[in-house]
Amino acid sequence: MITMIDLFAGIGGIRLGFEKAGFNCVFSSEIDEKCIATYEANFKEKPFGDIKQIEAKNIPNHEVLTAGFPCQPFSISGHQKGFNDTRGTLFFDILRIIKEKKPSVLMLENVKHLKYHDGGRTLNIILKHLDELGYKVSWQVLNAANFGVPQNRERIFIVGNKKRKFNFDSLKIKPSRNIEDILDYTGEFEYLDPSEYTLIESPRKQKSGLIFAGYRNRKIRKKGVRPNTEHLSRVHKQPNRIYSAKGTHPTLPSQETSGRFFILHNGKVRKLTVNECIKIMGFPEGFKMTSTNGEFYKQIGNSVCVPLIVELAKELKNQLF
Repeated sequence: MITMIDLFAGIGGIRLGFEKAGFNCVFSSEIDEKCIATYEANFKEKPFGDIKQIEAKNIPNHEVLTAGFPCQPFSISGHQKGFNDTRGTLFFDILRIIKEKKPSVLMLENVKHLKYHDGGRTLNIILKHLDELGYKVSWQVLNAANFGVPQNRERIFIVGNKKRKFNFDSLKIKPSRNIEDILDYTGEFEYLDPSEYTLIESPRKQKSGLIFAGYRNRKIRKKGVRPNTEHLSRVHKQPNRIYSAKGTHPTLPSQETSGRFFILHNGKVRKLTVNECIKIMGFPEGFKMTSTNGEFYKQIGNSVCVPLIVELAKELKNQLF
């Protein structure tokens, strides 16, 4: 089996995808104790902790390095050269592991807006460093909705290889599904009273697959808002909105630990269950939760779309091994 390591592992979404594609994970690292507990419950092994405390030489040899690393500001980018302009960031720790272990393939994942961060300079610094270490690098923003899950979730993926550039165009796209395809039909559901929301007449399906159906009747902003944005959250622009289960779902975020967006299904409005969020992310049935629902909403929102990772891992194997 082709070996890989799982850095910034979270609850193991990247590992799940690579294992489904036939890879063997030989090392993982995660700093969040609650994520570690979930990871251990599902993979029967405990990830190593803070990546900054891990000696690169102690990491097992591997052929693929994967990392869903946080996007930290490169505060001194452009003022120094070489590794110095990433010191103090977690990306620096990825680089020192790459220098020591020299994996043949890299797969990095981040939020879509990494491409715009600091006017594009942050992404350019990342690409420059990988190039200096001898990797031919390509990147692309991929949407989970194109890989068979009912979620409009865009993320940037960066792939590096010593011999050739990875071709993202070879990825097999699958039709998007609707929310109602993955809903639970038994169990306890948290419904809103009709007095708590307003539905719009004639909702339309957007290009993204979303069907905006209404909004919760919460205190709205009046000052400095554009037309038709009064009911959007200050933070994510979406959580006050209600979407029809006949369309796709917006990106599951990690910050709203009280629950996800509300959906309109069979004439009623309710919150998605944790289990439904697991399915919207493409995690397998029976994936174990070890935290409170609020904490697990956060964990799943921080993870990756598993079917997308499966397809990416399969194509990595086809093209680069």
